[in-house]
Amino acid sequence: MSVEKINLSDKFEKLPAGDYAVRLVAKMNNYDFKIVKFKGDFIWHSHPETDETFIVLEGTLVMNFRDRKVEVHAGEMIVIPKGVEHKPSSENGYKALLIEPEGVPNTGDVQSEVTIEKLEWA
Repeated sequence: MSVEKINLSDKFEKLPAGDYAVRLVAKMNNYDFKIVKFKGDFIWHSHPETDETFIVLEGTLVMNFRDRKVEVHAGEMIVIPKGVEHKPSSENGYKALLIEPEGVPNTGDVQSEVTIEKLEWA
């Protein structure tokens, strides 16, 4: 088995153009490591069965909750507990590493036009 390092900057460069893209970059046990770039407002959703972690690498993520907003800046992270409704947004865009169990839909318990059926590798 070959063990190789993963350069996240190189992986981000491979993302398609546009304000939203997410790709798989690694797996560990039953967890997916995903990179995401996003600008704008996502949809309200929750993940009833699992927590979700965002590690912001660039920019600012605003994590909206029904009762408040939390700004997460580059070098910071936030863990969204399972079942908590949230809506990521960013006026100027952000890049982040997401960690969650494999197979978790990007829109959680909501089906929408931004739901990704099959996650691609970066």
